[in-house]
Amino acid sequence: MAEIKVAQIDMPPGLIDLGSGQPGPALLPLALMEKAAAHRLSQGDPSLLAYGYEQGDGYFRIALAKFLSEQYGLPVDARQLFVTAGASLGLHLICALFSRPGDIIFVEDPTYFLALRIFADHGLKVIRLPMDENGLIIEALEEKLAAHKPVFIYTIPSFHNPASVILSAERREKLVRLSRGHDFLIVADEVYHLLSYGAAVPSPLGGFAGDGTVLSLGSFSKILAPGLRLGWVQAAPALLERFVKSGLLDSGGGLNPFTSALVRSAIELGLQHEHLEHLKKTYAHRMLALGAALRQHLPVSVRFDQPEGGFFIWLRFARGVDIKKILALARQNDVAFQPGENFSGGRGVNHCARLGISYFETPQLEEGAKRLGRAVEKYLEAI
Repeated sequence: MAEIKVAQIDMPPGLIDLGSGQPGPALLPLALMEKAAAHRLSQGDPSLLAYGYEQGDGYFRIALAKFLSEQYGLPVDARQLFVTAGASLGLHLICALFSRPGDIIFVEDPTYFLALRIFADHGLKVIRLPMDENGLIIEALEEKLAAHKPVFIYTIPSFHNPASVILSAERREKLVRLSRGHDFLIVADEVYHLLSYGAAVPSPLGGFAGDGTVLSLGSFSKILAPGLRLGWVQAAPALLERFVKSGLLDSGGGLNPFTSALVRSAIELGLQHEHLEHLKKTYAHRMLALGAALRQHLPVSVRFDQPEGGFFIWLRFARGVDIKKILALARQNDVAFQPGENFSGGRGVNHCARLGISYFETPQLEEGAKRLGRAVEKYLEAI
């Protein structure tokens, strides 16, 4: 009988795939969800098994708004929250409801490679914008706006995937001003915003939701568990009305009412807060350990910044280095990573690689860096 698959990831024994961007089994909170489920199901309320309210369970949105207000340090209004089945579905719905095939959108270069798959599904024309250590370069955006009219810009402002940079507060404000002046939407993928391990992070772009041009995506995949398939869009009520009145919700009701009811208990019991603090401590330790191991085992010509949040380290090899050959040698050493070309349509980041710290524990990360170092050494010896 063929093996029955139950999860997306299929990690071969012995392989340390640093390309993974999801939490490992040890970080999936079974006991937490058992407590949350027991609490919610003990209330004797069958409504969580009914078709959900289109915008999402009102009590859950109130609990989520309170949690986000505490985390963001600014008020979040439950009326500005729409419940999704994860950030990916939220992005898909935005494409379906706010764009048409052939429309132009702007993205950062590099950007989250699976978002590019969603944009391709909707037939959107992608124009890429450069970044630096402070995120999206606003002057480059202004130049493109002189020649093109995008329906939206997709940005990952906090602990960027894959580059790990943070969009500065000044640039966030300029971006919002440009969106108003040029009549385009900002789709802010803010799923890593709450995963700061010490960095001073500007207020989320979701804080500008009242301006009417921002759609901020959040997700419990990064702060609780991806299998919940639960997230949110924060936006002005007038924008959320497009979601609420869509045929999908008219037919199927609100998204994930049962799961959101359980997560409501996780929030109200303080379990989500405790788990988030645990994740931040765990990931902070792993990030420091991987950074130290990379500095030990890679040549000084390989550059990277030490992130203070998020999941990823963005390695920058010397230009001209063949990352595909290094990846092939790495796989021979039972280690892997995501090559930079996956995150860009051009050649500007073909000398880069993304490494993640979410799946493996510290000893495996350190061993992965050691194996990668051997692969890089073998590559350099051959050229």
